[in-house]
Amino acid sequence: MTFVEDLFHNPIAVAPALGWLVAQGLKTLLYTWLNKEFRKERLVGGGGMPSSHSATVCALCAVTAVKYGATGFYFPMTLFFAFIVMYDAMGVRRETGRQAEVINAMIDDIKMMTEGVTKVDSFEQLKVLIGHSPLQVLAGAILGIVIGLLVGIMM
Repeated sequence: MTFVEDLFHNPIAVAPALGWLVAQGLKTLLYTWLNKEFRKERLVGGGGMPSSHSATVCALCAVTAVKYGATGFYFPMTLFFAFIVMYDAMGVRRETGRQAEVINAMIDDIKMMTEGVTKVDSFEQLKVLIGHSPLQVLAGAILGIVIGLLVGIMM
């Protein structure tokens, strides 16, 4: 087999990729349904429900557990990697989104007060949907675990 064929037959590669794809698809559908508009950036963007970060790392962790068990190096490595990613998604990345909201509001206020006199008009709005709430992380984790277990059993 070629490298690419090997990769597509490797459950350790397939499960996290599938976890990410499914989470991004669900995130896009949910966003479209709730906001009554389709935004193609949601297909690959961060933030939102469910967390694709959590789905990806939990699928990796679950499929690794199925294939290698809890002993040895692989499972603990993926488990702690998953905790770090999910903690970051709820912590640093979420705070970055909150800061973006404040900065965007400040820029809007400056634009209104100066009415085009400053260079603030050239600033674009910062992305706000960056991090995740605990519920979004939990939903992504559950999705990822289910996908990882299914891929691990079926492959």
